Amino acid sequence: MRVFSHVQDTPSRPGRISLSDTLLAAAQNVQAVLAGRSLSDSLAATDPALRASAQAVSFHVMRRLGLATALREALVPRKPTNPLLDALLRVALALLETAAAATDPDAESRPGREVPVYAPHTVVDQAVRAAGAHRKLKPFKGLVNGVLRRFLRERPSILAQALRDPLAQYNHPQWWVERLQQAYPEHWQALLEAADRPGPLALRVNARRAHVEQVLDAFDAAGIEAFSPMPGAVVLAEPRPVQALPGFEEGWWSVQDLSAQLAARLLPVHDGMHVLDACAAPGGKAAHLLEQADLQLTALDFDAQRLARVSDTLQRLGLLSGKVQLRCADAADVHAWWNGEPYEAILADVPCTASGVLRRHPDIRWLRREDDLARTAALQRRIVDALWGVLKPGGHLLYATCSIFPEEGELQAQAFMRRHGNAQRLPAPGQILPIIPVGSADSCSRTIWPHAHVQGVDAPFPVTGDGFYYALFAKKG
Repeated sequence: MRVFSHVQDTPSRPGRISLSDTLLAAAQNVQAVLAGRSLSDSLAATDPALRASAQAVSFHVMRRLGLATALREALVPRKPTNPLLDALLRVALALLETAAAATDPDAESRPGREVPVYAPHTVVDQAVRAAGAHRKLKPFKGLVNGVLRRFLRERPSILAQALRDPLAQYNHPQWWVERLQQAYPEHWQALLEAADRPGPLALRVNARRAHVEQVLDAFDAAGIEAFSPMPGAVVLAEPRPVQALPGFEEGWWSVQDLSAQLAARLLPVHDGMHVLDACAAPGGKAAHLLEQADLQLTALDFDAQRLARVSDTLQRLGLLSGKVQLRCADAADVHAWWNGEPYEAILADVPCTASGVLRRHPDIRWLRREDDLARTAALQRRIVDALWGVLKPGGHLLYATCSIFPEEGELQAQAFMRRHGNAQRLPAPGQILPIIPVGSADSCSRTIWPHAHVQGVDAPFPVTGDGFYYALFAKKG
């Protein structure tokens, strides 16, 4: 994600955004993540005028936080007692190292277009200004200036010292790296690298209101480069504010990752079926199911605020009707919400570590702890076992997670089969990794759709979906 062109390198003026303002806002977001708050929640509280630029910088720092932390420790071994100062130093050091790498002739790779790159002297100047503009940071202006200028003077030796720390090498917690090494001995490095590249902006076309060619024509008329990598999907060459794209207000499409778009196609549904979308928020998969068939759908979620987003999504797409019920409850506590009528199809997109969506939520790696994996796996078991009891014999349950950890995927599916003798496992993609381009020989899209590209048009650039897992079960009887 790039910093928008309206971000200035000069001090704040009415109607303009300075880089110093952006750096300070990004530091506040980084501080929030280090304190255990999600970056999405923190950004929602950021000044709307600063949100876009602060998000670009914050996302980049999250992807380089291991290195930024090691650099700060090399330069300031004693952790600052002021957490905002610590965060500002990490933000500035991440940007300085990116700027240096962009001009280093010996660097193995260069920052992509989506990475915010500023001249080193600009970063130093604006970081010092940011410190001076904040009451609690003003006494540390000299420290900020000295630390950053020392890094520029002594970069090779300081960088070499920092990179001795595996956290700086991989920009992931050590336990995360070890889990991937164990699960994917041939692909763990590619998975770590993929997590540090922003994912493409993918859209799912609402078949009840538009078709792919219509959307592509509208984008082309607006000068927006896009293509369709598989039926019903459109991918943009560069991310843009979604509200400004043609067809948003008309409900022509929804933002949905390519891997997530498989869910509604894998679950067998037809007109008139009684269907449950458990853990439904924010509503993308529920909407996709309703786009495919005229269903009696129950959308369930335990979070009332997130459930409200399901309503908003369905309303915008023209899919909210009397046949759709929104229920706020714990999916595992069936007595709190089930009326006794079995469902013919259930989508169980259960809570997980979200380890497959780091491209879009780079803060997740820093928020999760290793013991979270056992807790989410236990919660998943509780939910799917409860949902299996409300599924009609002959019906289907699709188990889905946006995770790449086997404990939340294949191991979970195998354990489910051992617990339920009346379950029959049906073909499904299984584990999807965010390193396999859609339409390639290894892509699951080949299994579901024989033609990976609309009208035989090759993709102008390779695209991959998020890390996801799917297992489909039929209930015998």
